[in-house]
Amino acid sequence: MKTKNAIIFLIVIAIIGLSMFTALFGLQLGEYQIKPIKEAINQGLDLQGGVYVVYEAETDAEGSELDQMMVQTIEVFRRRVDSMGLMEPVIRREGEKRIRVELPGVENAQEALALIGKTAQLQFLTPEGEVILTGSNVVKSQAGFVNNVPVVELGFDSEGTKAFADATAKFIGQRIFIVLDDEVVSAPNVNSIIPNGVGQIEGGFTVEEASRVASLIRAGALPVNLTEVESSSITATLGINALARSVQAAQIGIVLVLLFMLIYYRIPGLVANIALCVYILLVLGIFAGLNATLTLPGIAALILSVGMAVDANVIIFERIKEELKLGKTVRSAIDAGFKSALRAILDSNITTLIAGAVLYQFGTGPIRGFAIMLIVGIVVSLFTAVFVTKFLLKLFVGMNINNNKLYGA
Repeated sequence: MKTKNAIIFLIVIAIIGLSMFTALFGLQLGEYQIKPIKEAINQGLDLQGGVYVVYEAETDAEGSELDQMMVQTIEVFRRRVDSMGLMEPVIRREGEKRIRVELPGVENAQEALALIGKTAQLQFLTPEGEVILTGSNVVKSQAGFVNNVPVVELGFDSEGTKAFADATAKFIGQRIFIVLDDEVVSAPNVNSIIPNGVGQIEGGFTVEEASRVASLIRAGALPVNLTEVESSSITATLGINALARSVQAAQIGIVLVLLFMLIYYRIPGLVANIALCVYILLVLGIFAGLNATLTLPGIAALILSVGMAVDANVIIFERIKEELKLGKTVRSAIDAGFKSALRAILDSNITTLIAGAVLYQFGTGPIRGFAIMLIVGIVVSLFTAVFVTKFLLKLFVGMNINNNKLYGA
């Protein structure tokens, strides 16, 4: 049994060591590559540099009408940002009437803001490039079906109806180009005169493609003005310096914690340090797996959750010491210590989880990033403190290491 536990312990240490090496330096196995954790995790504006802007819609619309306006605006923004070739842009709605756009890695901030903030221009053009009507004449654009085939259904106001009827009469058998922000959204062929202001675009669409084209056309006619209420640029140099200092602070703090645990609690401290390494690997792995974006507040939350993970171990070890002082064996003291410490650990972590959930629900931007990292950190810390730490302590006991002094008593 002693040898078996020793072998299991060495295997665990080897796996953790290999995982730490892979996380730091990456791994290449033939065509399969694992990136270092630094490259696998997306960096936010405050680390990578870039620009962000918050727009507010000037409208009295409410409910579903407002929701549709905001969705259309976000779709326009996304198309414009995609045309800039940026990696990992963030475009999301904030509150009822605001939209936040984050553009990491932008070099020319003013040009980027001018591009995403300009009024959408939707035009229907003749084959010669002359304007038939604009987005302001479109009153309806939605996906539909004709003979079970997806199409885009259009409706125009009175001015647009007349202009479209004249154009379809003149260009039968030719194409009319629907252009949004100088990009052709669709180029349907005119099959017949459309005199009633109700048309259909047929193009062999899938349901998703028809919905997308309809959304783009609606976006061009979006009846809402946007006001820039907040914007900021962060240089890449500032982001790199902030990241370097944050990582340095985290390294110093974690090393001091590891030394304290090892010196004060001895074997339990060594176990806690190993569990802490597992904790960090799991948290960063989950964060990379979620394709989340790491920000400075997120790093702060990670460091905070590291402290909470250590705090859980401290509560457990103190309970174990109390049980040893009562004369129990090491194995019995471990079982009793975990049992008595579990409630206090759960109480403290659940209250913090609630706080994190509230921050995520009502916070915006970096506050949400802090909340996500905090919630993930707490859940993982509970797992490592309750299960990993106990498993490793039982391995030491199984190797007949039962001297009370080695367990801090």
